Amino acid sequence: HRRKTEVIDALRQGVEKLMKAGKIAVVRGKARVEGQGKISCNGELYEANDIILATGTKVFCPPIPGWDNPGVVTSDDLLEGEGRAFSSLVIIGAGVVGVECACLYLALGAEVTLIEAADHILPAMDRELAQRLAMMLKKQGCKVEAKATVQSIAGAPGAMTVTYHDKKGGEHTATGEGVLLAAGRKADLDGLFAPGAEPELERGAIVADEVGRTSIPHLYAIGDVRARNIQLAHVAEAQGKNAVEVIAGNEPPIDMHVVPSCVYTTPEIASVGLTEDQAKAQGLKVKTGKYLTGANGKCLIEGTESGYVKLVADAETGRLLGAQMVCPRATDMIGELGLAVQRGVTADQLAHVIHPHPTFCEMISGAAETL
Repeated sequence: HRRKTEVIDALRQGVEKLMKAGKIAVVRGKARVEGQGKISCNGELYEANDIILATGTKVFCPPIPGWDNPGVVTSDDLLEGEGRAFSSLVIIGAGVVGVECACLYLALGAEVTLIEAADHILPAMDRELAQRLAMMLKKQGCKVEAKATVQSIAGAPGAMTVTYHDKKGGEHTATGEGVLLAAGRKADLDGLFAPGAEPELERGAIVADEVGRTSIPHLYAIGDVRARNIQLAHVAEAQGKNAVEVIAGNEPPIDMHVVPSCVYTTPEIASVGLTEDQAKAQGLKVKTGKYLTGANGKCLIEGTESGYVKLVADAETGRLLGAQMVCPRATDMIGELGLAVQRGVTADQLAHVIHPHPTFCEMISGAAETL
C-alpha cells in the first residue's frame, strides 16, 4: 500500500505539472452547474462558452438486506489508506472489480468465494474467456458461484455470512472475515446540478451523443458519468480529446468503435472488437484462429498457466474483426490487435509481420498463421 500510494502521488504530480505547463487554472472545491455556461465553486461564479463534465462514478450498493453491515466493504475501502487484511473474503459480484480483487486476495493467501448473479463471471466479456478464468480461479482455491442470487448479509466484522440461492433455487451460505460488495459503480452526480439545470438523464447518468454533447447546448459529458458508457479510463481520455476537438471546431480524431478492454487478473485478460458469437449474431461468416500458451517459448520459460490468443476474422476477406486473450501480458499486447482491427488488417498481413523470439507477442502471429 505504501508503494501504491507512491505511484499514485507520482502520477498525480506529473499531471499537475502538465496542467501548470499548459497554463491551466485549477480551482479546488465542490462545483455546481448553475445553468448554461455557468458554474459555481467556493462562492464564486464562473462563466464559459463550453463546459465538460467528468465527475466519474461512485460505488453502487444494491438493496441487499445487510448491505450496510460494518463487516461489508467496497473496492474503495480496499484501496484507500492501508486497505483491509482478510484471511477469508466473500465477494458479491464477479465483474472486473470482483475478479481483480479475488486474484489479489488469493495471492495474499486468503480463502475467497465469488458470487455472481449472471450465467458466468465477467458477464460483459466473452463467455469462453470467462470460463477459462473461472477454471484458473478454482485451481487457485477460489470458490466460484455463478447464476446465484444473494438473499442477505449478516454477522459482524470478522465473522460474516452471505446467504444465497443457486441456479436451482437451493439455499446456501458462504462465510468469511469480510464481505466485498463489488456490484458495480454508478455515475456521481451528487450536488452537481442546481435545480432545473440538469441535462437529460438515463438511470441516473447523463445522456450524451458520440462526441459528448448533452441535451443542453455547449454542455459536454465524458467518461463514466455518461449513460451506456464503457467504464474505462482510456475511454474517458479519448472522449475528452474528441470533445475538445469538436469545441475547437474540428472533427473528432479518435475512433470510439474499437475499444480494448483489459482485466488485471492472473493471468491477464484482454479483448477488442467482436467476439465469435457477436460476429455471428450480426450475420457475419467468420473463422477463428487460436494459439495456446503451451506452444509459446516465453510462456514455458515463465511457467505460466494455460491460456490462449484467439483471433476472429471475416471468413471471406480474412479481415480481422476481433481478438480475445487470456495469457501473460495480454493487456500490453491488445494494443497491436486494436490497431489491426481498426485498420482492417487481414490475418495474412498480420501473420507476415515478424514478431521477436522468445516473446509473448509471438502468440499473435501464431494465431494469425492458423487462420
